[in-house]
Amino acid sequence: MIRLRLKEVLSCRLAVIVLICSVFVLLACSCDDGKENEKAEYVGEPLIILDVDIGSSTDDLLAMEMAYYYHKAGRCKLLGIVVDREGEDYAACADVMNTYYGFDSLPIGLERDGIKNPPVFTDYRHIADLTGVDGQPVFKKSIEDYGDLPDGWKLYRKLLAAQPDHSVSICSLGFCTCLAHLLESQGDELSPFTGVELVRQKVKCLYIMAGIFTSSEEPEYNFIQGVTYAQTLFRLWPMDVDVVYSPMEVGNDIEYLKPDVLADLDWTENHPLKYIYENLYDVNGGQKMWDPLVVIQAVEGDDEFSLSPRGFVTLTSETATVFREDAVGNSRYQKTVSDEWVTKMLKKIRKVNKWKI
Repeated sequence: MIRLRLKEVLSCRLAVIVLICSVFVLLACSCDDGKENEKAEYVGEPLIILDVDIGSSTDDLLAMEMAYYYHKAGRCKLLGIVVDREGEDYAACADVMNTYYGFDSLPIGLERDGIKNPPVFTDYRHIADLTGVDGQPVFKKSIEDYGDLPDGWKLYRKLLAAQPDHSVSICSLGFCTCLAHLLESQGDELSPFTGVELVRQKVKCLYIMAGIFTSSEEPEYNFIQGVTYAQTLFRLWPMDVDVVYSPMEVGNDIEYLKPDVLADLDWTENHPLKYIYENLYDVNGGQKMWDPLVVIQAVEGDDEFSLSPRGFVTLTSETATVFREDAVGNSRYQKTVSDEWVTKMLKKIRKVNKWKI
């Protein structure tokens, strides 16, 4: 009888111990789930995907130079170049720039189904085909067949899938064709996630050269060239992923004059930008420096800029951007500051153009 009661006591104690352990396990799992659901802040070097409409305005080239410069200085990691103008000629321009600056292995994404025949202001799309008197290419290239390049949206998927969560800064400097294709994409061999899910999981912030935030509702140039793509971007972009706009009115104040560009490049005889300015550039005044501002903020952070409060941005049917202040909004935009600030930004850009590689 005593042995039987002892057995019963031990069994009860064992049951209590098992119950206590189970409670601890459940609590631990609950805590872990909470941590997984939190949006962890990425604190490493900025990881940059550059999305450019290269082949028309020269501020794209200056923005690319700045990204190369920051990468080599260890201030960011440039993951790839997405070309959002349709056609292989434009991808070839990016190849020339990558190769010239020593980024011959940097992946390039090609737009195959984008905006048909958008305006071209300075047509340098054939710079990759130039040959000298000896019949040799004026500028080196690294890619033999541009038809082998991945679609821009596909490169986005590949690059995003390989990065830490909430770590990638997308610098969109032109049309939003490839971004729209990305957001509409479904799971594939690169990732089981849809494009929207990939953006939500991997993107820290979209820095975009777009918008006009003045008292009048004006159409936005990059959006109006491809209205359906812009509408897709606004419809599908996750509302919990930040967007910072660099609007037209801010870059309008920063003008890089042709004589100054050539003076800053007098250290070399053979430079893609120098060739363009000497032979193809025919613009009154100078080039507005819209695109470099996106790269500067993505790498250097917010301290160099005056920014709006948080809010939400909507796109009208005429592609005007309308801002509504809201403390929980995902959007902000750069604001015009002062003549001193304009001078400071132009000095940053000119410094990179004087960079002897």
